Amino acid sequence: MAQPGPLDPVELTQRLIRCPSVTPAEAGALDLLQGELEALGFACTRLPFQEPGTAAVDNLWAELGDGEGPHFCFAGHSDVVPPGDPAAWGVDPFAGTLRDGQVIGRGAADMKGAIAAFAAAAGGFLAERGRPRGKLSLLITGDEEGPSINGTRKVLEWLAERGERLDACLVGEPTNPDSLGEMVKIGRRGSLTGWLTVRGRQGHIAYPHLADNPCHRLVAMLQGLLAEPLDRGSEHFQPSSLQVSTLDVGNPATNVIPAEAQAVFNVRFNDHWNSAALEAWIRERLARVPGDWDLRVKVSGESFLTPPGPLAALVAAAVEAETGRTPELSTTGGTSDARFIRAHCPVVEFGLAGRTMHQIDERVPAADIEALARIYRRVLEGVFAGG
Repeated sequence: MAQPGPLDPVELTQRLIRCPSVTPAEAGALDLLQGELEALGFACTRLPFQEPGTAAVDNLWAELGDGEGPHFCFAGHSDVVPPGDPAAWGVDPFAGTLRDGQVIGRGAADMKGAIAAFAAAAGGFLAERGRPRGKLSLLITGDEEGPSINGTRKVLEWLAERGERLDACLVGEPTNPDSLGEMVKIGRRGSLTGWLTVRGRQGHIAYPHLADNPCHRLVAMLQGLLAEPLDRGSEHFQPSSLQVSTLDVGNPATNVIPAEAQAVFNVRFNDHWNSAALEAWIRERLARVPGDWDLRVKVSGESFLTPPGPLAALVAAAVEAETGRTPELSTTGGTSDARFIRAHCPVVEFGLAGRTMHQIDERVPAADIEALARIYRRVLEGVFAGG
């Protein structure tokens, strides 16, 4: 098989890192990628979106080919999390430094390396095979690390309005815990966050009968949520997990019973649940403790699964052919934009190792970026084998 063509995936990763595209800033990353893709023959459309009260986000849609065969989409994000204290880094976090065989910089693993690898794979494929029989596209958002309001979801709505159909999608998130080839994601758990406020009556701590302590009821209510497992997992998912992230009273005095107490918790839930059923379960258990309280809930995404089938098999075979590893088909980890794409077509995720993502000195071996480009090239060969 020919090596990925005219684009050097490592060098392109470095150039993308040099664009400090901290959410929601575009910072030239999409401009750079658009220029490279247009040189390969892609037609590119920039899609800025902004809902009232939110920051504007720029997105990129690139497409090549026609509708006479499968439509395969690569999805990713050019935005990155803040670098933290630049002085804590061993290098400038936005210099795209190549040192000791490692590309170092914010976004190297999550996920500018994968974007560069796919662009290089596409370039090599097109140079050897020409335009595919079907359509090849890239959906690149600038809003994945942020609130995810004006990004992938909006682009998908725009595509639906155009009557555009996706047949399969590969998301380039860093799916491997430590080494390239360990894991392909075929689904994700859902995420529900709850803000629980319990109200009581303030009073002197020496006269509790004259007050109503909300802290005691808050503890009892949380214990009701934690007393027994939500479930024991399913065929493709680990057990659902409810974790308390903060308890807040804001009481500076040691001799005062406060009037109010708050807690925040998050549930990562599997396919035994949907968010409506889970919220009903939570409210029923909270209501077992009498008193005045309210609960605000936000759902970041439902659990979903792309059952093992042709798409997962194709990606896994490409991974094994290149790395010699048989990847685990997993649903672990946090949420990703695949939660939006799954409503439109089968979707799986595979990218670099995520061991250093979001950390100081985020880095990835240059050899892994090159290998990932070869894996993506094998995937494209499989998708468009008939054309």
